[in-house]
Formats: sequence, C-alpha cells, structure tokens
Amino acid sequence: MIHSLFLINASGDIFLEKHWKSVVSRSVCDYFFEAQERATEPENVPPVIPTPHHYLISVLRHRIYFVAVIQSEVPPLFVIEFLHRVVDTFQDYFGVCTEAAIKDNVVVVYELLEEMLDNGFPLATESNILKELIKPPTILRTMVNTITGSTNVGEQLPTGQLSVVPWRRTGVKYTNNEAYFDVVEEIDAIIDKSGSTITAEIQGVIDACVKLTGMPDLTLSFMNPRLLDDVSFHPCVRFKRWEAERILSFIPPDGNFRLLSYHVSSQNLVAIPVYVKHNITFREGSSQGRFDLTLGPKQTMGKAVEAVLVSSQLPRGVLNANLNPSQGTYTFDPVTKLLTWDVGKINPQKLPNLKGTMNLQAGASKPDENPTINIQFKIQQMAISGLKVNRLDMYGEKYKPFKGIKYMTKAGKFQVRT
Repeated sequence: MIHSLFLINASGDIFLEKHWKSVVSRSVCDYFFEAQERATEPENVPPVIPTPHHYLISVLRHRIYFVAVIQSEVPPLFVIEFLHRVVDTFQDYFGVCTEAAIKDNVVVVYELLEEMLDNGFPLATESNILKELIKPPTILRTMVNTITGSTNVGEQLPTGQLSVVPWRRTGVKYTNNEAYFDVVEEIDAIIDKSGSTITAEIQGVIDACVKLTGMPDLTLSFMNPRLLDDVSFHPCVRFKRWEAERILSFIPPDGNFRLLSYHVSSQNLVAIPVYVKHNITFREGSSQGRFDLTLGPKQTMGKAVEAVLVSSQLPRGVLNANLNPSQGTYTFDPVTKLLTWDVGKINPQKLPNLKGTMNLQAGASKPDENPTINIQFKIQQMAISGLKVNRLDMYGEKYKPFKGIKYMTKAGKFQVRT
C-alpha cells in the first residue's frame, strides 16, 4: 500500500522520512522536485506523479508537502485522504502542524505514524483511539520521560478500537456536559468591472466540540437541508438516515471533530456580502494615475462586516502611491508593487474610502490592464448560504446538555476586477 512518506518544506529540503517496508532512496523525490519546478504556484504541483517504479502522491498543507511513495496501483483519493488525516492528527497533538513542531516532537511523530499505518495499510486514524495509544506531549510528560526513560505509548489497547463505534472512547465522564457546533462558510467569488458576478460558490464546514458523558446519540436537523450540495461526512454520521430524511444522526467522537463539509454552487444564486465602487485610471502620456476605492456591505442581513483587508497588485510601472484612507491604514511596497489596505470594520453610515494618485515612471507607456482587487473579510453570526440549524436532540442519556450553535462567513478567494 503506502511504502514510504517524505516531508518536504518550502525550501525543498526533506526534513523527515518514514518507511514501512524496505527503505526507498531519497532520490525518488527528484521526480517531485522536477514537477515542483514546472509548477507556477506551490499548490499547482500535480497530486499524482508517476515514476518508472513508483507513484508519488502528495498534498500541500501548512507550507509542507507530504509525499507518499506507492509501489502498486491504489486509489489515489484513498492515499490523499490518509495524508490529510496525518496532518489533522499532528495539528491535534501539537496545536500546529509546522516544520518546527514536527522536529520538536519527532519521537511522537514516528510513534503516531507507526500506529496509523501497519505494514503500509491504515490501522488507527481516529484521534480518540490514538490518544489512548500515545499520550499527547506536554512539558511535564516530556520531562518525566527524559528522567525515567519511559515513552508516551499507553500500557493497554484502547477499548474503542474493538467496538462498533471506533471513533469514540468508552467510559467518558464530564461534570459539564456541552455540545457546540460552528457553521463556517467561505465564499469564493469573481466580480467583473460592472459589479456582475462571474462565479460564486461557498465551501462550508460544520465543526463540533462535543464533551458529553457516556454514549449520547445526537440528531441535528436543518431548516433548509436542500441547500447542501456535495456533502462529505465524518464516519460517525448515519448516511441512510441523511439520504431518507435529510437529518444528521450520529454518536459523536469525544472532543473536537469536523462533522461535515459541504459545497453550495452558483446554481443556488450565492449572495455577495460586499460591494466595491472603484475608479482606477491611467492616462496615455501622463505620469500620474488616479485611484479611488469605496467598500460597502450588501446582503448581510444587518450583520457587521469585520476584519476587512484589501490588497491589490499594482502594475509594474507604478513607482509609488500617494493615497488617503478615510479609515484604517494602507501600505505600498515599491519593490513588489503590492498595495495593502487594512480597513477593519465597515460602518454602513460612513463607508470606507481610499483615494489619491499613483506616480508612474516618466515616459512609460500606459499599463495594459487594470489591477484586480482581493478582499478578505469576516461576518459573525451569519451563514451567507442561508443555512440554519433547526434543532439538536440527544437520546440514550438522561442528563440535559448545554447546546450552542455559532455561524460565521469569511472570504476565500474573493476577487474584484477593475
């Protein structure tokens, strides 16, 4: 199945390798480096690269390439899903999945990889089971292990591994029983010069933090479940019930997990939460250009648009920009020609505006095209798709849990063409 795993950083150095069968030479990664050189962007490296004797299957997360070496043909999505599980596990254990965190916890990393894959086949990939097998590192535990020479590996097999609910450990007890759900939606959109939407789609996730005693059975229903398209579930969700009734029925894992991810395509007419009025002009024969940009909320159901950050890659001919923001601060890098405007929160009564002049090189011809504007923002307590949770019920346990649901919309790749 999976023969070896190589971890490669942004500089192209292999900083960790793990082999489950015979050792595969690092030179196999040369094919990956060739593909990396041909790719214009780091994320454009092909996920599957065939070589004379192997296949290289990779994912890019947190500026680290996780490259799996396969000797026989296997479904690539199977390997990609496993690699994402590895990253999520590292993030769960160490708080972050960075090169420094992996190097600092290298012993735990090897212990985890040994448990997650057995002779090249996935074995234990659920966080609850792994935490019973291998205790997450803490400063105190690391000190004790250094002095006593013991390891983080648990003494006995996890009880959950043999049950029909392998994602939940048995005998869970809490004094405060609570279940929180976060509905987070990311909107990707391209808006043309006239303000019309070229493409718009929403990637959404429902993240859960469930701390409940015993073996609770939850059902979560939506006001408008038909909105959800291309849904991907956590293994705990009963798929038959979803198909028949559009209700999520599940025994949850203990702690934090992603219940589902979904997609809302432009067929459902995605609402655009902000609008941009822009006037960016360059005149032929003039060494100056005009820049005028105003932002405003649109279809936000009265919710505030916060953490707004505008960036634009100005043409190469621009030497500097002399602009005046009505709120926030702006920076212009004369080397990279990147203009960044940190707006903050939009006040609908007094819309944020950035206007002024741009100085061009003397004698330079007028730029061929106007710059595009990229916008980042957050809207609390609103799901832009209109998705709403109807109710959350619990069966199988006697106590009354505390329940909470939070919504948030943020910009993914939100681009305005001028």
